[in-house]
Amino acid sequence: MKIVVCAKQIPDPADPSELNPETKTLKRDVKLILDESDSYGVEIGLQLADAAEQGSVTLVSMAPHEETNGLRTALAMGAEDAILVSDSRLLGSDSLATAKVLAAAIAQASPDLVIAATESSDGYTGTVPEQIAELLGWPSVTFAKAVEVQNGNVHVQRQTEEGYDEVVCPLPCVVSVTAGVVEPRFPSFKGIMAAKSKPLAQPSLEDLAIPAESVGWAGAGQEITAIADAPARQGGEVIEDEGDAHERLITFLEELKVL
Repeated sequence: MKIVVCAKQIPDPADPSELNPETKTLKRDVKLILDESDSYGVEIGLQLADAAEQGSVTLVSMAPHEETNGLRTALAMGAEDAILVSDSRLLGSDSLATAKVLAAAIAQASPDLVIAATESSDGYTGTVPEQIAELLGWPSVTFAKAVEVQNGNVHVQRQTEEGYDEVVCPLPCVVSVTAGVVEPRFPSFKGIMAAKSKPLAQPSLEDLAIPAESVGWAGAGQEITAIADAPARQGGEVIEDEGDAHERLITFLEELKVL
């Protein structure tokens, strides 16, 4: 069974992020890391590949400046190979353009199953996995908290507010997983060394048959017109207990409609 995992590479959230004043988008000319949200998808993909005995995991990513640092982390975890699409013409791509690129790369890989995070840690659109599924013409299962493959079908526990739904879906399909569903493995020293020599393909837009005018700023269906700092958070009210603190707390919760 061949599994493709979408692996986004993002600026390190631990470092202060900067916005490009001209494009009003996040600067990505820094060292990028594997999105923590996608590390869960990588782990699930590796577990499914192990369970299939003859399974393999291929990573697919779109990133600027031929950045591979985050991909090397996922390769060190155990993925077999990776596909990176990196082209200056992709700058400014919205979620749909991103999905077009990823879907084209995935189609060339011909997987049985695609795994993605529910949403990225820097964009939070939560739409790319479903757009990929639509472009491929495959079914999509979202908010997966557990995934198994049996007899050509994927069995998913789909997380809901009340618990979870049990969903059975035929392969091939796209499954998006929620954060924290598994404990991602740490790359071993042996894995880190092996990752340096694992195959990493870099197809161009032409290789993927994607018109340049359909991606990047040229194909974006949105425009960022202004950016502003978030308002400063106001200090909370300090209540000194003079025998009526519980009453004031109840009143406060009633105002919030919690009670």
